[in-house]
Amino acid sequence: MKIALFTSTLEAGGAERVFSTMANYWEEKQWSVTLITLSDASSDFYPLRQGVARIGLGLIRDSDGLVSAWGNNVKRIRSLREALKKIRPDVVISFLDRPNILTLLATIGMDIKVIVSERTDPSFHHIGNAWNGIRRKVYPLAHAVVCQNDAVRHWLHTIVDPSLVHVIPNPVMGSPEKQDRTVRFRDFVPSLDGNDRIVVAMGRLSEEKGFHLLIQAFHLALRKEGGWSLVILGDGDLREDLRNLAIGLGLQGKVFFPGAVKNPTTLLNHADLFVLSSLYEGFPNALCEAMACGLPVVSFDCPSGPREIIREGVDGRLVSPGDMEGLARVMADLMGDPEERKRLATRAVEIVDRFAVEKIMDMWETLIKS
Repeated sequence: MKIALFTSTLEAGGAERVFSTMANYWEEKQWSVTLITLSDASSDFYPLRQGVARIGLGLIRDSDGLVSAWGNNVKRIRSLREALKKIRPDVVISFLDRPNILTLLATIGMDIKVIVSERTDPSFHHIGNAWNGIRRKVYPLAHAVVCQNDAVRHWLHTIVDPSLVHVIPNPVMGSPEKQDRTVRFRDFVPSLDGNDRIVVAMGRLSEEKGFHLLIQAFHLALRKEGGWSLVILGDGDLREDLRNLAIGLGLQGKVFFPGAVKNPTTLLNHADLFVLSSLYEGFPNALCEAMACGLPVVSFDCPSGPREIIREGVDGRLVSPGDMEGLARVMADLMGDPEERKRLATRAVEIVDRFAVEKIMDMWETLIKS
């Protein structure tokens, strides 16, 4: 099988992590795999197996990955089309809304099967009226449209034939054994109090991740249960705003931003509690990775994804979307109850079987071969 994968970048992010996992998995099966991005390959965050062919078009100019000027996008479409002509794949798979649109436009008239995949909830993640209008016109050209949960599936039914829509969750890999917790965290956060327990969160430092609510909730929880620190892994435009919020709440030495980590399980394995504070999601990788590491987890029951991952009261806790005070209460309860944290963590690791890489990749392969 000859596969081409296309997205905007391979920088740090949930969709990018899944894409690299898919590429490496199929290359190991000796499929012919080419991964194409609009960005240059020098910006890659995730490693690829040596046999994965890598094409970086070098056509990104802004932080959002795609500028709106259609003169630039015509160049992208032409470049992608030329690359696909040379590769001649059986199937091209595209991730993320605007790269999906470019892929469908680039493959018009070509004898290539096209699968596009939405990786977040379009009901909340707005891409602009022009892009959204084009998406509604070109998505019906796809041979299949993949999403990660039922909420997005229902949205896609409004723009494409329901028979084209397939739900495939993210794959979840197992985690290496735990080692010394404080030593590992001090490697990344030298000023961390070695006696503190650790709440960890992870994601792009952007508005939809809700880290401003998490910091406020942690501030309230810390009043009831001291002896904890909050570590937020990731980079983004809101880093200074979030840091200033923490300082304004008097949380110096308690909230840390060590940046993006190439292998987050290195730190997740040595934390005590994971919190997802997103306002909306697609299928949050960070939550899955934390559970795979045997962490008790708390999440806003936001659209969409967490409810399909967490089994409430069995392997984690769900809090009403955006309820900062409710989040603080649940965090404080778990921070003060090590036995409950242990009980949830024991069941959390079952996610590795529920969303095993082999199981999820079989779903992709069944779709491709159909």
